[in-house]
Amino acid sequence: MVNMRATSTSQRNHRMSEIVRFAVAIAVITSWCTFRVNGYEPDFLFPLDNVTIAQGRDAIFTCVVNNIGGNRVAWIKADTKAILAIHEHVITNNDRLSVTHNDFNTWTLNVKAVRREDRGTYMCQVNTDPMKSQSAFLEVVIPPDIVYEDTSGDMMIPEGGSAKLICKARGYPEPKILWKREDGGDIIVRTGTTVKTKMTTVEGESLLLSKVTRSEMGAYLCIAANGVPPSVSKRLMLHVHFHPLVQVPNQLVGAPQKTDITLQCYVEASPKSINYWTRESGEMIISNDKYNMTEITVSYYSAQMKLTIRKLKKSDLGGYKCISKNSIGEAEGNIRVYEMDLSKPRTPSEDDNDNAINTFDSEEDDYENRNTGRNSSNNSPALKDQSHRLPRSSSNIIRHVDYVMLIPILLLMKY
Repeated sequence: MVNMRATSTSQRNHRMSEIVRFAVAIAVITSWCTFRVNGYEPDFLFPLDNVTIAQGRDAIFTCVVNNIGGNRVAWIKADTKAILAIHEHVITNNDRLSVTHNDFNTWTLNVKAVRREDRGTYMCQVNTDPMKSQSAFLEVVIPPDIVYEDTSGDMMIPEGGSAKLICKARGYPEPKILWKREDGGDIIVRTGTTVKTKMTTVEGESLLLSKVTRSEMGAYLCIAANGVPPSVSKRLMLHVHFHPLVQVPNQLVGAPQKTDITLQCYVEASPKSINYWTRESGEMIISNDKYNMTEITVSYYSAQMKLTIRKLKKSDLGGYKCISKNSIGEAEGNIRVYEMDLSKPRTPSEDDNDNAINTFDSEEDDYENRNTGRNSSNNSPALKDQSHRLPRSSSNIIRHVDYVMLIPILLLMKY
C-alpha cells in the first residue's frame, strides 16, 4: 500500500515537471515570437556617415546598433571583401586599424594616418539572419604639391624672344594651375601676329610668352590648388636681356657759381649694368667732397642716376657723361654744365616766362610712368628729382635761359 502511494506521488511529480517544462518552452516561444513581431531585433539607430579626409589624418566610422542581444558587429571593407574586425577584435593585419565599443550600442572603427589605398567603401554588419549592414565611403584627398623636377626654373631670354614656362603639380583631386605676376601686373598673351590680350591670370600647366618685351620681365607665380588646403606655389623669374639705354632729361643745365647743381640720367639695362659718370675728357668721377653720386632703382631693369656737383666753379663747367655698361653692350648720355650770370637785371617778360610749365616735366613723367607701370592719370607722385633747383628767386633764373646769353654758348658747343 505504501509502495503504491509512493509510486503515485512520483508519477504526479514527473507530470508536474513536464508541465513546467512545456510552460517554459511555450513562454520562450511566445517571447521570441513577440520579439520578432514587435521589432525588438537588432537595428541601426543612425546611418553610417561618409568620411572625406586629407591623407595622413585619422578617419573614424561610428556604427550605432540597438537590441544587439547575442549578435556580433563586424567591420568589412566592401570593395575587397576583407573582414577588418569582429566585435572588439581586429582581424586584419593592419596596425593602423582599431575598434572600440562603449559597452552599450556604439562601435567605432578608427583608421589612423589614412593613405590613398584606404579609400573605398566600409561596411558595418550585424550577423542576423539575414545579415543586416550599412555602408559609407572613405574619400582620401591629397593637398597639391609642385613636381619640381618637371617644373621650369628661372629663365633668361633676349628681348623679342619667346619663353615657355611649365608648372606640374600632383594631388587628389587633380590640382588646377594658375599663373599670375608677383607684382600684380598683366600677363600679355599674344596670338597670331597682331592680337595681344592682357590677363591678370592664366590657367593651365604651360604659359607661352612670345615677342617678350622688357616690361614683361619679373617674377611669375605658378599656383596649384584643388580645394584641399593649403594651396602651393612656385616663383619663377623671367629675365629679359637687352642693350643698355640711357635717357637724359636735361642736356643743358646751368647754375650760378658757388651753388650746388644736380645732373640726372635714366638707365635701362638687363643684365644689370655698371653705371658711372665721367667728365667730357674721359676722367672718371668718384664720390668725394666735391661730387656726390646716387643711384635709385626704379624697376627690375631701370634706374635713375644722379650726380651732384657742390659749390659750382669755373673748372666744373663743361661736358659730363653718364655711362651704362653690361655684358651685351654700353650706352652713354651727355650733359653740358654752364654758368648762369645773376648780375644781369631781369625783365617782367622773363619773370612771366618763368611761370610757364616746364615742358620736359611731362616727358619725364611719361618716361617714369613707363618704367614703373603707372600712367599719367595715376595720383602716385612721379619719381622726379628737383634737388638741383634753387629757391624760387634763383630757380627762376636757372629755369629760364636768356636767348641772348645762350648764343655764344651754343656757338662754343658747335666748334
